[in-house]
Amino acid sequence: MTYSASDPGENQTICDVFILVGFSYLNKLQILLFLLLLVIYLVTLIGNLLVLFLIKLNPSLHTPMYFFLVNLSFLEICYTSSVVPQLLVHLLVEQKTISIVGCAVQMYVFTIMGLTECCLLAVMAYDRYIAICNPLHYRTIMSGRMCAQLAGAAWTIGISVEVAQTTWIFRLPFCGSNRIHHFFCDIPPVVKMACTDTSKNEIMVFTVSVLFIMSPFLLIILSYICIISTTLKLRSAEGRRKAFSTCSSHLMVVALFYGTALITYLRPKSSSTPESDLIISLMNTIVAPVLNPIIYTLKNREVKGAFRKTVEKSISSYKQRN
Repeated sequence: MTYSASDPGENQTICDVFILVGFSYLNKLQILLFLLLLVIYLVTLIGNLLVLFLIKLNPSLHTPMYFFLVNLSFLEICYTSSVVPQLLVHLLVEQKTISIVGCAVQMYVFTIMGLTECCLLAVMAYDRYIAICNPLHYRTIMSGRMCAQLAGAAWTIGISVEVAQTTWIFRLPFCGSNRIHHFFCDIPPVVKMACTDTSKNEIMVFTVSVLFIMSPFLLIILSYICIISTTLKLRSAEGRRKAFSTCSSHLMVVALFYGTALITYLRPKSSSTPESDLIISLMNTIVAPVLNPIIYTLKNREVKGAFRKTVEKSISSYKQRN
């Protein structure tokens, strides 16, 4: 990482910290936002941890779909925890600073989790494709080894691509003002801090977006085209309903994740303001992780059944001890 000394005419030299301006414009209303985000963050942690424990404690959920859901819930916990705790602290203090190293670590974790989730959602779509379009060979194809390889591939792509991209970004020379007009160290606002030509970095970010974000999205679309085609050929209305119900939760999560991400990063600059950018980024960072476990528990009979059994078992064991 390179940091340049400023000329006398420049506002400020970046030494070893950035200032995350974030929601400073809200002034005293920041405390209300703090309380709201604290509740949402706690619900996110509890919801995703509940999904993890339910799948762990119920053998009936030890299937490929729920194996990938465990990975997704773990991702969501790490994804939101890379941003929200620091945001909560900054809403309560005047000096909203973050060290250069802390900024880099935050970007590493956030981007790795984000790209890995893109790949994992594509893997989950492939799992649903095999389950519906090739049910007789589902157990053979989606073996434990294959599931581990698919999940491992998603993690490998996320880690390798984003470590390379983030490392390259933090090799840029930063100078001038150290104020980042965002509430966390996201790629676009940090790249803007560089005092050199960033066209190569912007091309790299665009290439990563097309290859590793939009490609999984296209695979998801292709999988669901095949799923819908196969489902419509089923003679039984009950069979069609069951097939669609097994995919509804995943479809809602995909729409939520990609919808907020595309609005955040591909929205025309002419239609954006600093305040609207912050709100949309907050939706992408906070809202999606809190809704995913709710979607998978409320829309999924197996998870609701496992939750009911776990609660009944806990009550029964408590009564026996007393």
